[in-house]
Amino acid sequence: MAMKKLSLIVACLAFFIVLPSCTGAVKEPAVAGSFYPADRKELKDMVDGFLAKAEAGPDAGKLIALIAPHAGYQYSGAVAAHSYGRLRGKDIRTVVIIGPSHHATFRGASVYTKGSFRTPLGDIRINEKIASSLLDEKADVRFSPAVYEKEHSIEVQLPFLQEVLKDFTIVPVLIGSPTRETFDHLTKKLVGILAYDEHALIIASTDLSHYHDYETAVNMDRKMTAAVERMDISEIEKYLGTGEAEMCGGFPVIFTVAVARGLGATNGTLFRYANSGDVTPDRARVVGYSAMGLYKDRLTVQEREFLLSLAKRTITEHVTTGKAPEIGTPEAGRLGPRLSANSATFVTINRKGMLRGCIGNMQPVMPLYKSVISNAVSASSRDPRFSPMKKEELQDMDVEISVLSPFEILKNTKEIEIGKHGLYLVTEKASSVFLPQVPVEFGWDLNTYLEQLSLKAGLPKDAWKTAQLYTFTADIIK
Repeated sequence: MAMKKLSLIVACLAFFIVLPSCTGAVKEPAVAGSFYPADRKELKDMVDGFLAKAEAGPDAGKLIALIAPHAGYQYSGAVAAHSYGRLRGKDIRTVVIIGPSHHATFRGASVYTKGSFRTPLGDIRINEKIASSLLDEKADVRFSPAVYEKEHSIEVQLPFLQEVLKDFTIVPVLIGSPTRETFDHLTKKLVGILAYDEHALIIASTDLSHYHDYETAVNMDRKMTAAVERMDISEIEKYLGTGEAEMCGGFPVIFTVAVARGLGATNGTLFRYANSGDVTPDRARVVGYSAMGLYKDRLTVQEREFLLSLAKRTITEHVTTGKAPEIGTPEAGRLGPRLSANSATFVTINRKGMLRGCIGNMQPVMPLYKSVISNAVSASSRDPRFSPMKKEELQDMDVEISVLSPFEILKNTKEIEIGKHGLYLVTEKASSVFLPQVPVEFGWDLNTYLEQLSLKAGLPKDAWKTAQLYTFTADIIK
């Protein structure tokens, strides 16, 4: 009997010792009562009121990421609701929230890896497995809880999530002064983790321009939201560098766009824009806010027809006049944001079943419609394997457009599917690429596909074994 009592006491003590390490510490709210109500009912009623007024039309494809503001709810809550309204009814279980650090200066990024975050609506658990996997000293990605003590950029997103989602965990990431290593590490890790999780979402926390007059702010913010819609990282960076447009969460948005693109996102959509001048009498010094989504969207039949017609028109005009058509963004944009978003494409010209020209860009460095124009001109006149096309060749040409997906590092050649995956081979001295349709057209098996890729780069046929390989898919229009 004494031994049984002792065992029971030991078991109870073990329970109380293990429990704290399982639940972890609770991160108490820093801005409850200032940025949003500290009273549970008042907060719930406010958030629900914002969500009730937020219109949420149909999604433009698969939602990959959201962008939401982080000011006091009286200023930006109505805008934020237009992002979070998109999550109602969705089965999201993991939310990666990337925000800027307003109060602490540090190198790299800080990932909160343990315990939970508390708001007046309850506690939200950290996804400790994913959060811990992001840490890397060499990339300056650490767990630094002190930098979260006063920070609001992540905290203000949480009550909205609690009202629209059921059972979910979070991965909080604060960005300080990131290095190239920080950027490469976090984007690759997040893409690798989230690519296989249909129930995950990324949120970037940011406000837009700060303390300009109303008209100036609207003009600046229009530039920035348009760049995000195009998912144009270089243009976002340019605006931040020159001051033409502003985002206090510039780095978080850049990280989010990069990860979203790696997950297949094709374009952004602006749900709602406003600034503090829309809710207060002060229009002399306002702060801008936007609600946006990043989507993986397939081209519509209309868009595909438009692009194919544009490619043929471009080739015809360039061959006959030496010029290319000038297409303005409004003309392309009339069919939706997908055409204006940055994309990588190849344009292929065939005549009588034979290749006549094929040129493309591997990275999404320009809007989709501009990429088609540029590569149509190059395919007809700058392919080094052929002389420039002549007018008499226009009558029997066939044109094909390949819209490329983001590249993914290939870990195992057994993952390659003939007809689905294009391949990009890179070494220190050479590179080569084949579109997905190439091995099908030539009847290659996997080994021949890899050998021909090596030979195309001017390397021995087995060079693929030591080279870096990437896969991609292509939406083929013909």
